[in-house]
Amino acid sequence: MRIVGIDPGTGILGFGVIDIIKQTPRLVTAGVVTTPAHTPIDIRLEDIFDSLTEIITETEPDIMAIEKLFFARNVTTAMSVSQARGVAMLAGRKHGLPIVEYSPNEIKKTVTGYGKADKKQVQEMVRLHLKLREVPKPDDCADALAAALTHHMTHRAAIS
Repeated sequence: MRIVGIDPGTGILGFGVIDIIKQTPRLVTAGVVTTPAHTPIDIRLEDIFDSLTEIITETEPDIMAIEKLFFARNVTTAMSVSQARGVAMLAGRKHGLPIVEYSPNEIKKTVTGYGKADKKQVQEMVRLHLKLREVPKPDDCADALAAALTHHMTHRAAIS
């Protein structure tokens, strides 16, 4: 199984692709899609869609795991993140991918064992689960890999 994880954002959207081989997760690729600040939102969303379309086409995942939007104090930020999230989901659907959603607390609890883990704890556990030499950077990338790992770990538990 190949899973693409998404940490949605308008300025920086994290992505991470992992393979599951004999129940062991392996990193395929990971990174971020960035869009320039002060660019109209429609152009930024088109850039995100085009970039994710290219990533999905190149990596051919079987499923998309995406972080759910949680309450944000800044309404403007929440709206732009939700728009980027919708565009990411659309890119996945256009490629026929099933889409699963996980809350930030579900991701933290699954990957670290603690639903209120901080960013550094999540990054370190992603590094350990994927047997990487270094923590994936930036943290948006690590968060996307955590979403993919959450699906693997949740799915594995469901079929055990």
